Amino acid sequence: MPAAGARHRSPGRVPGLLVLLFSVAGAAVAVALPLVLGRTLDLLLHGGAAGHWLAASVALLVGEVLLDGLAALCTGRCTAGWTAWIRSRALHGMLYAVPDLARPLSRGDVAARLTLNAADAGSAPSARASLAASLITPAGALLALAFVDVWAALCVLAGLPALALVLRTFARDTGTSVRAYQGVQSEIAARLLEALEGAETIAAAGTAAAERERVLRPLADLSRLGERMWLLHGRALALGGVLVPLLTVAATAVGGLRLAAGALSVGGLLAVSRYAQLAAGFGGAATLLGAVVRGRSARERTAVLEQLPALVHGPRTLPPGGPGTLELRDVRVVRGGTEVLRVDEVVVPGGLTTAVVGRSGAGKSVLAAVAGRLTDPDRGEVLLDGTPLDLLTPHSLRTEVGFAFARPELGEGTVAEAVAAGRRTAPSHRVRAALRTAGADAFVRRLPHAYDTPLREAPLSGGEYQRLGLARAFAHAGRLLVMDDATSSLDTATEHAVNRALNHSLGDVTRLVVAHRPSVAARADRVIWLESGRVRAVGTHRRLWEEAAYREVFRSGSSTGEGGAGPFGPEAQARGPLGGEAAEGGPGPDRSAAPHREVPR
Repeated sequence: MPAAGARHRSPGRVPGLLVLLFSVAGAAVAVALPLVLGRTLDLLLHGGAAGHWLAASVALLVGEVLLDGLAALCTGRCTAGWTAWIRSRALHGMLYAVPDLARPLSRGDVAARLTLNAADAGSAPSARASLAASLITPAGALLALAFVDVWAALCVLAGLPALALVLRTFARDTGTSVRAYQGVQSEIAARLLEALEGAETIAAAGTAAAERERVLRPLADLSRLGERMWLLHGRALALGGVLVPLLTVAATAVGGLRLAAGALSVGGLLAVSRYAQLAAGFGGAATLLGAVVRGRSARERTAVLEQLPALVHGPRTLPPGGPGTLELRDVRVVRGGTEVLRVDEVVVPGGLTTAVVGRSGAGKSVLAAVAGRLTDPDRGEVLLDGTPLDLLTPHSLRTEVGFAFARPELGEGTVAEAVAAGRRTAPSHRVRAALRTAGADAFVRRLPHAYDTPLREAPLSGGEYQRLGLARAFAHAGRLLVMDDATSSLDTATEHAVNRALNHSLGDVTRLVVAHRPSVAARADRVIWLESGRVRAVGTHRRLWEEAAYREVFRSGSSTGEGGAGPFGPEAQARGPLGGEAAEGGPGPDRSAAPHREVPR
């Protein structure tokens, strides 16, 4: 993971050490208190000078309260610091991951890992420190008990193996249940987010009851697993609740016999009774052990996000003044053991528009992701102006290669801030020019505060939001712009206006456009035709349209479009290719003699 992205520094060992320090100090005070109280009681009963011992007893009582408070305060700070650090690392890993490799994790699952699991994992360091201190208390109490009366200590010691066995069984069984419980939590969160995203569809279809049942179906498993965890916890506490009183009664009985024999004082009997309880202390240790087990399981889940593979960058930058020529050589992309993209040799000329067409699942978005290095091919190389993309620095890559998507994510802030955001913040004049190019300037000016309107308060349609995403891409355009279905929500008139403005404003930028409409392909300078993950042909839309299989791509319904009424669709016949207007009634100039065909090896 790139170190530069780890913005939240690790809390380190200090918070946990403070928890341990105050907890151990509190344990030491708790161990010392029965002995001092017993000595004070003996002096009071026999009329001795008990002033100093009484003061020591009061000091120990006050000290125990203060140390417990300090331990609680440090526990809160430790938990908050570790939780923030774990969330930061997990979010960093998610954001820097190769999108294809992060996609199998649903939004709900990611949300559960970043919230519930991160909170449990963040509490583990303080729980471990407190658990260590809680184990010191019985050990210290047993030693003190041996100092007061060795026979009572042997009585307690005989029962400790049974308590240790209960703790061991509890930790083992709880770990299995906690992992399953956290998995079901994530599944419910994923289903809930899916329902929220599809709320309009659910309302329109009248399937609210069925959707509610689908979202809540895992609750039965969650309830069963929750009951099992509480059963395990209750069983452990019940066993401890039986063993601890038995040990305490047995030790007190031994102490009473020793008192009757004159070998133990009344104060000593008080100390024996208290030390027996401390030595057999179980409830606190079981609770802390459960927190440690939950934290360990949760940490495993957040670590999955941290360890998602990220792109590795090189040290090079692109030579200045390049035309933006893109080359894909011997490219292979494999997903789940299946080859989803195969490109032997394709060149995208600099400064022109190349459309990528094909049926659904043909590999269009995979090609777009490889071309702009959102993912690396499993074999082969992608070059921009002769430089392999994987050798570029992150700054050079994201400055020179831009993306526009069908569903852009603009974050928060105002409209102007959202469009300006990028590797480098775009200046205001470029932001406004980009909004005009995207056909967004007019509706942005009508917003309550125009460019300074917060996005959350802007009543935007899907097409308007998509145009803001286009504006951001235009504001940061380098030498290559990849548009993955980035105009799908625009009506054809607006799309045509955007394309004309784009061609005029970004004339030197190479454009690779994933196209679903025949009119988009018609306006491109050339077309890459994909079929089943392979390049079937490269050429102009006019030439490719002569083939029935190519026309079927747009007629089949797998691609959104005008349905193929004529070689370019009704709009494209009047407009011609993106590079210029067609003659009235004609399809526009032909830019190549014949399509290039790629024969798979």
